[in-house]
Amino acid sequence: MAIKIAQEPHADEVLNSSPFALLVGMMLDQQYPMEHAFRGPAKVLDRFGNFDPATIAEAEPEAFADLCSTPPAIHRYGRSMAGRLQELARHVVEEYDGDATRIWTEPRTGKELFQRVRALPGFGEQKAKIFTALLAKQLDVKPPGWTTVVGDYGKKGYRSVADVVDAESLAKVRAFKQVAKKKAAAAAQTADTSAG
Repeated sequence: MAIKIAQEPHADEVLNSSPFALLVGMMLDQQYPMEHAFRGPAKVLDRFGNFDPATIAEAEPEAFADLCSTPPAIHRYGRSMAGRLQELARHVVEEYDGDATRIWTEPRTGKELFQRVRALPGFGEQKAKIFTALLAKQLDVKPPGWTTVVGDYGKKGYRSVADVVDAESLAKVRAFKQVAKKKAAAAAQTADTSAG
């Protein structure tokens, strides 16, 4: 199944042709619309000339930050994300010899896969669960126990970027997130009121 998260042919082609690009798109998916986050790797490729983790890791930080923050930037926080991108590239080079696919092709269990993803720079607990679910749902990477480690993100439905396969599913995921945000805000307000 071809990945269509960016909803833009060139950007999606980059995600499909470069496993590291997919990883970077996931890293950028915070405080920014998800389809725009996943367009970030194509912007870097077009400006930098390649998407090789070793080359990115060795790039001069200031020049690379300029490249990432030039409009249209790779993220709302283009300069800081450029630093995170280089940190992620260094991790992939040092731990996996520059081959991002080893993160998900080597683990024998869902727990091991989740732990590898969780150890990536810029990946917290929730992001690691979502990316593990994305690998399972869109790349058929399903080591035993993967559904246990991802929780609700492994279920059918439209909960996260792992479920985005076209424009319609993107809209459904966005609606789900808005409802979840409202519920969280209401719960926080109730907690504040009862505490007072």
